[in-house]
This record gives sequence, C-alpha cells and structure tokens, in this order.
Amino acid sequence: MNNKDHNKKMIAPIIITVCVIIYYIIYALVFIHMVPGFIGAILGIIPIILSGVMIYVCIQRLDEIGRGEEDDLSKY
Repeated sequence: MNNKDHNKKMIAPIIITVCVIIYYIIYALVFIHMVPGFIGAILGIIPIILSGVMIYVCIQRLDEIGRGEEDDLSKY
C-alpha cells in the first residue's frame, strides 16, 4: 500500500477525535459554569481527562495505520 492510501485512512480517526474533543470541551465548560463550586470543577475536569485519552488512542490508531495494521481485528 502506498503512502496516499495510508493518508486517506488517517482522515476518519482524526475527524472523529476532533469532534469528540470539541464535544467534551463544551460539556466541561457547561459543567464548570452551571454547577457551582468543587463539584462543578470535578465534573468539568473529567471530560478534559477523557479528551487526553481520546488523543492518546488516536495517536495509537494513526501509528497502526502507518505500520500497515489497518485491520487489527484480524488478530483476535
């Protein structure tokens, strides 16, 4: 497979990651502004942490695609 095919397969994970992160950030801002005090801060931090996890998973997926492991479910 050439590099152009790998680049096409990388688009979907990146778009999904960006959309989910935008959702998590909006969700966090709503909790921080609507729920007062410490509980609002905790409920706002959780989506931020999930955004970091989503970025980590996306990087792993892009690595797999770059190595040619597009169909990683075939291992199981």
